[in-house]
Amino acid sequence: MEIRNVAIIAHVDHGKTTLVDQLLKQSGTLDAHEEIADRAMDSNDLERERGITILSKTTAIHYKNYKINIMDTPGHADFGGEVERIMNMVDGVLLVVDAYEGTMPQTRFVLKKALEAHVKPIVVINKVDRPVVRISEVMDEVLELFMELGADDDQLDFPTVYVSALNGTSSLDPDINTQVHNMDCLFDMIVKEIPAPIVDTADGLQFQPSLLDYNDYVGRIGIGRVERGKVHVNDNVTCVRADGTLTKFRIQKLFTFLGLHRIEVEELDAGDIGAIAGLADIGVGETVCDNAHIDPLPLLHVDEPTIQMVFGTNTSPFAGKEGKFVTASKLEARLLRETNKDVSLKVERVPNKEEWIVSGRGELHLSILIETLRREGYELQVARPHAIIREINGVKMEPFEDVYIEAPDDCIGSVIESLGLRRGIMENMDSENGMTKVDYIVPSRGLIGFMTNFLTMTRGYGIINHTFREYRPVEGDTVGERQLGVLISIDSGQTTAYSLGAVESRGVMFVGPGVEVYEGMIVGEHSKDNDLVVNVTKGKQMTNTRSSTKDSTVVLKRPRQFNLEGCLDYINEDELVEVTPKNVRLRKKYLTEMDRKRAYRAKNAAEKA
Repeated sequence: MEIRNVAIIAHVDHGKTTLVDQLLKQSGTLDAHEEIADRAMDSNDLERERGITILSKTTAIHYKNYKINIMDTPGHADFGGEVERIMNMVDGVLLVVDAYEGTMPQTRFVLKKALEAHVKPIVVINKVDRPVVRISEVMDEVLELFMELGADDDQLDFPTVYVSALNGTSSLDPDINTQVHNMDCLFDMIVKEIPAPIVDTADGLQFQPSLLDYNDYVGRIGIGRVERGKVHVNDNVTCVRADGTLTKFRIQKLFTFLGLHRIEVEELDAGDIGAIAGLADIGVGETVCDNAHIDPLPLLHVDEPTIQMVFGTNTSPFAGKEGKFVTASKLEARLLRETNKDVSLKVERVPNKEEWIVSGRGELHLSILIETLRREGYELQVARPHAIIREINGVKMEPFEDVYIEAPDDCIGSVIESLGLRRGIMENMDSENGMTKVDYIVPSRGLIGFMTNFLTMTRGYGIINHTFREYRPVEGDTVGERQLGVLISIDSGQTTAYSLGAVESRGVMFVGPGVEVYEGMIVGEHSKDNDLVVNVTKGKQMTNTRSSTKDSTVVLKRPRQFNLEGCLDYINEDELVEVTPKNVRLRKKYLTEMDRKRAYRAKNAAEKA
């Protein structure tokens, strides 16, 4: 059976995972009793809820006399590092482009990675069944993008397939009336255009993991392509580590992929994609070789983290009341276990504290980790995200990002003003059909806290995408801090409608009546730029004196609700987000007013010194 290795790449929500669903359904790979759910490759609960792919997935289908290994890749910039490494495993890519939206920021990023790896592209124009499509304009945009990214003549001569992944139809013609109810056009194009892997079974083994999985029984599992030779279960092999040292180990298990399953096998041949277990700490980019023929492959590039946050054990008065895992040892073990399969994540213990510096590729990357911990029963507290400052040639450098925004014309003014305050530099601006598109270069720290404001400024109609650009010298002081102060509870207890009614004129409340609060917890946003301590637990005094006016029911405004990302965006340097399985709360680092004043004086003294 011949092999084809292909990755599916695209901008967020252009239909990669839905397309894989159809390929699985129509290839006849699944057993008769197997039913496939929508977006089956998004197996993680968070992936299904958010409608995004977080982790790359490997599957394979049988079509005629071919085995087609398929890599479903993430479309979000925070997980772009996986796309780059996957290019090392495949010989071609399906570039999926929305028939209306056309090329988008992440389309550029993923295509750039594919062209740099010199793999064969096939363009798949998806969602051709939409009521409004711009197929000819989108094709022009795709061609311009290829030329802009320096594609060679062979890459510019790309084939195109027009599909509706949702309906399971395909055609080689842009005319919607030529669509047929199967994916044979795409299958045949993959078999015809994607080159077969170069197979060399006579020489010594070469296998390089591009992705990692983890199993409690065998440790890390390296997923990659067998570049050369064959590998069998119980073979004794050598791993050439990233630092050049050699580690000998025995192959305990081998896996390959088919449909929705990971299948245990006895051997893997050259050109096939599979997984190796046996070395508990195998790393991405290391090479597994025959003992008698040590020949390492070039190391793979792993994107460095750009954002970091401090995670700590929960120290609020409510600590231990809602979570299952609350101790430092449990939290540390879980964070370190996550690094076993997420190579973009770095965890470093803060000396003499129950805190860890956790570094990742972006706010979404870290917030998904926090949400995963919360759902597993962990309690923790996290500080405001920070851009990672690096020293390059003696100069302090910070990450900058390309930001692409589309918003209604009547909202774009406030967006431009806000990005200007965050040290954004406008590169381009276009307006069409009541929508304005702007391109910016913004320091990563300037984007922290921007998303919540952006949705408010554009009334939810704005679209924003951002990708890492480069490191540049640090300019100016802190950007992106919240300008307004907060309302802080002075007491512990349950909130009352009476006390909230007296306080809500001071700002916007975050809690309603009947909510348990503690001293130092943030219960609202002050309408001025200073913090204000308030009592939200006071009840109305009961006396036997009749009031001169009849008591009236307190009518409260709806409190502002935050999700986890909103909380991380909102907090300032002296604040924390308390995360438990049942609640996400905002709080001050120092809970009592006396401690806050003491910390403020110490900070001022340190700055003057």
